[in-house]
Amino acid sequence: MRSFIHHAAAIALAFTTSVVISQVSPKAPVSERFPQFENPQAKVWKTRIEPNQPLAMHHHDHPRVIIALTGGTVNIVTPDGKSEPHVWETGKAYWLPANEPGSVHSDVNGGTKPIEVMVVELQKEK
Repeated sequence: MRSFIHHAAAIALAFTTSVVISQVSPKAPVSERFPQFENPQAKVWKTRIEPNQPLAMHHHDHPRVIIALTGGTVNIVTPDGKSEPHVWETGKAYWLPANEPGSVHSDVNGGTKPIEVMVVELQKEK
């Protein structure tokens, strides 16, 4: 009987622990950059932009090519709230010029699914 009580207690503890763990929601995915390659001519990174998770404000000193791995609508948002939509289709490439000196922007996913792009920034161009 004593063995049965110990077994029952262990099962109850295991069940309670699994219920508590299953109720803890996972951390929301964040938008981020993943460096791929860099030399004096080009810098390459992959960016994943999650819905409702904008990239931090940033600036591009050099022009770049965007290759949409998973397309969607990216809104380029400036600190004053102005937004410029860019619709990027999966598998297509797009040209973006260098940003104006002193300007910054954030990339905001305008859809409900993650957007992934490969960015090739030309380091010697202005």
